[in-house]
Amino acid sequence: MNNAPVDILKQYWHFDIFRPRQEAIICSVLAGNDTLALLPTGGGKSLCYQVPTLMKEGLCLVISPLIALMKDQVEQLEKRGIPALAIHSGLSPIEVRKTLQLAMQGDHQFLYLSPERLETALFKDYLPALNISLIAVDEAHCISQWGYDFRPSYLRIAKLRDELPGIPVLALTASATPEVQQDIVLQLKFTNAAVFRQSFERSNLSYSVFLTDSKINKATEILKRVNGSSIVYCRNRKLTREIAHLLRLQNIAADYYHAGLPQEERNSKQDAWINNRNRVMVCTNAFGMGIDKPDVRTVIHYDIPDCVENYYQEAGRAGRDNLKAYAVLLYQHEDLQALQALPELRFPSITEIRKVYQSLADYLQIPVGIGEGNYYDFDLNEFAKNFKHDVLLVINVLKVLEQEGHIHFNENIFIPSQAYFLIPKDALMDYEESHPQLEPVMKCMLRNYEGIMDNPVSVYEKQLAWLTQKKPEEVKEDLFRLKALGIIDYLPQKETPQLYFILNRAPAQFLNLNHEQYLQRKKKFSERVNSMAQYVQMQQACRGKFIAAYFGDKSLHDCGVCDNCLSKKRNSDEAAVLQKITDVIFLHVPPEGIETKFLLEKLNGFNRELTWKAIKFLQSENKIRIDELNFITAIKA
Repeated sequence: MNNAPVDILKQYWHFDIFRPRQEAIICSVLAGNDTLALLPTGGGKSLCYQVPTLMKEGLCLVISPLIALMKDQVEQLEKRGIPALAIHSGLSPIEVRKTLQLAMQGDHQFLYLSPERLETALFKDYLPALNISLIAVDEAHCISQWGYDFRPSYLRIAKLRDELPGIPVLALTASATPEVQQDIVLQLKFTNAAVFRQSFERSNLSYSVFLTDSKINKATEILKRVNGSSIVYCRNRKLTREIAHLLRLQNIAADYYHAGLPQEERNSKQDAWINNRNRVMVCTNAFGMGIDKPDVRTVIHYDIPDCVENYYQEAGRAGRDNLKAYAVLLYQHEDLQALQALPELRFPSITEIRKVYQSLADYLQIPVGIGEGNYYDFDLNEFAKNFKHDVLLVINVLKVLEQEGHIHFNENIFIPSQAYFLIPKDALMDYEESHPQLEPVMKCMLRNYEGIMDNPVSVYEKQLAWLTQKKPEEVKEDLFRLKALGIIDYLPQKETPQLYFILNRAPAQFLNLNHEQYLQRKKKFSERVNSMAQYVQMQQACRGKFIAAYFGDKSLHDCGVCDNCLSKKRNSDEAAVLQKITDVIFLHVPPEGIETKFLLEKLNGFNRELTWKAIKFLQSENKIRIDELNFITAIKA
């Protein structure tokens, strides 16, 4: 076992030094302290729990809300020869059990799972047998209902601490205000909390805001002026496709990405962008989490985000290589009006919430007292159309029901195909003889999927196709035929959005909502919207300093590179030049006056536009006079 954090860093990551604050956080964790690490986007949060875990015995339990992030982290660790596991909604019960059994054996050092898993009976059964040495809570701001992304499931983490007394907790976040930071410490029951905050200064990142009549023209202008990889964030899926098309018409290599695309297509688009086969990704905020691409030169926001937290996270994906980069926000007057109307839209009335909840129960055909622990396919647009609800209202009600702990809505769900055999193994030979064309797939499943005779397991049609030397479509046909013959049960993969009922369906009129907390969350949301509106409209103050102060970092000086700082510098430089021109004018205007053309010769070394600006200013201030013969005389005070 290595005896210093930097040795682990060199061994597995091949870096010689840590980024700012990383080593101090790691030492705090190794000392057994409960630790809150506030590191900006791209600050290397994952190393803060990965390095100390590799320095001691035991398992690190990593609690994360995003499946994509879990999978990515496990993949990255395994590439470095570090064994890691993940439990997510794409796994069948037998696969979850198998994963927990592997974690129990002690050969793996990381177990990633969502906060919802903590309360399951299966996880609780295995918890005492897991040699947990550290609990890492990623996206820790989700635990605070006063924050921008409150998730009630995070509140269950505190109960885990009761089951694991003495085990330190490391809470990680990139975007928490001072109030939310205090709430994280409180909700996670920290004792002797150590809090680390990295400076929010990004000296290489220039923030700019443009009020423009044509966003597409401005975006095109920026992308043609600044070379390199770029992200353009939009508010909705339709817009991503439209903007990508318009950029391509301008010979800018662009593609689009949103959560409604099939998983395989999303992966393909993401891979093309990461590897610079496509320069610009036009996307919703579903894109970017967990993507480590350091050479993004511009991040353009086509619409105003609803809070500084989201804007900072997304804009911060530019310039992670510490080279010059640009974060640009485009807006029109109606965008500001829409932003300021958001609190009333985002927080519907209790009557509207109950009405939509009743419609959900009718749509999914869930009787009162039923539903707890079940997933339901949910087509948002079909539901809104059938029950004549506004789509935005439905989305906002789903968010409220989620925050009140009734449901969980996941529009990015991916559940692999599942299959298991319905007949005994000794009876399969007869079927193989009578259906020889199905024999390769049957034998392949038996050889490669452990437990498939007893329980549903995840099967992968592409893998089966490669092993049987068939096309994926042919394998799917074989699986459906086996199902029709009663040999297997087969459920094709799901990528449709899912509604998960945390609680049994209640009568709508008695739906339990904490009205006081609901109104308080609305108030906090309004404050975040107002801060975002202030950022957009500010014309003098430094943008980098404003963002840092929002997160409690008040030690910064002006960044010097945002649009306001540059404008201030230009104005200051111009003022100095104008003063010099003024001094030269009074030096060369004698009491009897001088012809304008001769004075301009004396001012030949100055910018002609600024020279005339100075002359016109002095004329308007009644300090010089120009007669009809273009003769300039000074006016005595």
